[in-house]
Amino acid sequence: MRTVITGGAGFVGSHLCERFLAEGHEVVCLDNLLTGNRRNIAHLLDRPKFSFLEHNISEPVAIDGPVDNILHFASPASPADYLAHPIATLKVGSLGTHNALGLAKAKNARFLLASTSEVYGDPEVHPQREDYWGNVNPIGPRGCYDEAKRFAEAITMAYHRFHGVKSRIVRIFNTYGPRMRLNDGRVLPAFMGQVLRGEPITVFGKGDQTRSFCYVTDLVDGIYRLLQADFSEPVNIGNPSEITVLELAKEIIAMVPGTKSTIDYCDLPQDDPKRRKPDITRAQTLLGWNPTIDRAEGLKRTLEYFKTVL
Repeated sequence: MRTVITGGAGFVGSHLCERFLAEGHEVVCLDNLLTGNRRNIAHLLDRPKFSFLEHNISEPVAIDGPVDNILHFASPASPADYLAHPIATLKVGSLGTHNALGLAKAKNARFLLASTSEVYGDPEVHPQREDYWGNVNPIGPRGCYDEAKRFAEAITMAYHRFHGVKSRIVRIFNTYGPRMRLNDGRVLPAFMGQVLRGEPITVFGKGDQTRSFCYVTDLVDGIYRLLQADFSEPVNIGNPSEITVLELAKEIIAMVPGTKSTIDYCDLPQDDPKRRKPDITRAQTLLGWNPTIDRAEGLKRTLEYFKTVL
């Protein structure tokens, strides 16, 4: 099997490269390194079944030879990144998805789209099920990401229905683990970086907004299973263990004895989701998937990684 992974030098993408190599695939990693990093795949570059192509998927691409699977994971994925690169985010969600789908059609390959829980926006339904259409502000500061992913889902389904592309859509909920960037703006690496530096932890609002964190290897396992399944509609992959942001901050402070970090409260960003928890019934039923790494173990592994890169 030959698998192309766009965004393969990113946080999740690099873990996918590892998993597919472990499953015996030849892997073509494609990334323009806007938010990805060669360090994430440096340990794979000498592998005979791995190749890296530095390319922006928002521009047309040609891959020689047969391709069995295309996983489209190229996109800025944290608020700091997509607020810094709003046009690139919209392009990779639209033009990039179009190009990746065109390649899948030409190669008769399976296509898997990395979508996001952000398609639900600031949800009015809790927990979030795949049949919920969301509550998104299309012109707000987060709209560049939310609407890019919603468009990506729409064009993926259009290619499935009109061209018969064998498509899959994963809606990814908050994921964490090694190879995240400390400065990517997401809450978990931000908190860990602040605690390790002995700085105050920045909590937005009162910290009563909730998130549900899934360890990266659990996510990758769900994605691998979904690719094999014969199902074209979106599937939530995430850990339904819900926690408030304030509780998370206190858990991380407790992991670093002697830290001088305190909690500072700041204004809540515009359109920040108040609650986030996946309903994973579809993944459980369709894929036989459940997360296996609990938060205590996942946080421990992630903190140890951040200690090595701080």
